[in-house]
Amino acid sequence: MSIVLISLAVFFILLFLGVPIVVSIGVSCIMIWLQDPSIVTTPAYTFQAMTASLDSFVLVAVPLFILSGQIMAKGGIAAKLFNFFSYFIGKFRAGLPITVIVTCLFYGAISGSGPATAAAVGAMTIPVLTGMGYSLSFAAAIVAVAGGMGGNIPPSHPIIMYGSATGASVGDLFIAGVVPGILIALCMIIYSIFYCRKNPPDMKKLEDNYKELHSKSFGNLFFKSFLALLAPVIILGGIYSGIFTPTEAATISVVYALVISLFVYRTLKITELPMIIKESLGSIAPVLIIVGVSSVFGRALALLQVTDAISGFILTTFPGKVAVLLFINLLLLFIGCVMDTTPAILIFAPILWPICEAMGMSTIHF
Repeated sequence: MSIVLISLAVFFILLFLGVPIVVSIGVSCIMIWLQDPSIVTTPAYTFQAMTASLDSFVLVAVPLFILSGQIMAKGGIAAKLFNFFSYFIGKFRAGLPITVIVTCLFYGAISGSGPATAAAVGAMTIPVLTGMGYSLSFAAAIVAVAGGMGGNIPPSHPIIMYGSATGASVGDLFIAGVVPGILIALCMIIYSIFYCRKNPPDMKKLEDNYKELHSKSFGNLFFKSFLALLAPVIILGGIYSGIFTPTEAATISVVYALVISLFVYRTLKITELPMIIKESLGSIAPVLIIVGVSSVFGRALALLQVTDAISGFILTTFPGKVAVLLFINLLLLFIGCVMDTTPAILIFAPILWPICEAMGMSTIHF
């Protein structure tokens, strides 16, 4: 147990010092080997295990969805969604913030990424909101939190990572993610309504913006937005109906994004594709490296029987299922303050899942 405590202490110290998470996890793995050479976490084994852990058909969906999100961001898909929803509710006090939330909901169902959703929607909507008299802090907060729904609404990257870590059906997880995502959006909408009552925007500017949008014909606006609105229907509908797998859906998403951006909307040029691919690789590479090194760390903890020790401690300390679930929620809240979503899922899901399995919980609920 002292080996585990020292390794975890090194891990969290490095995190608090701002050391990149990949390096922190890698050093912790090597620390385990230095303390007990019988545990195979040598540098050579670490690299081999990282490569093996990435040999997964399910994980292929992650870089493809990232690429799709980048293409749609450059193709102005978020702007078309925003204009469409603004047409209906843009004149109300909380109309534009609610439009941002709904746009993030739809865009998250296309890209599957929280950061990609926040970047694509935020770059366009934050100047619009501040120009209408909403405070910068409120506009930024709305985009940051609503953009995070890309991690809840399928096809979510964290959901794919969780399915890879626990063996749960990614298709079933996608279905399970819809209602929680909508509930989060509803909570944000209710908050926005109350906030805008106390902190109203410039109603004159809001009215002028609404009239300008309505000066264009609805048919023209709907035509421009229709294919953007259709994207999540095609992606999620195909998965839920069993026509294609999540990985195949990611491939279709890339092709669909290219076709509508290059040939329909013509908001993207072929000469821009190399730069888009380069930017996508900048997002993909860190994710996949974290996946690899986190799987090694998880295996090392399993060899040290950390899972059994933690399971025994939690089940004996906290009486009843509700108490255990509350503890896990608080633990994950703390972990989320110091660690990114992907490594947190890959490290802690294999540790915490056996506890919930012992209580009769399904992997989907967990």
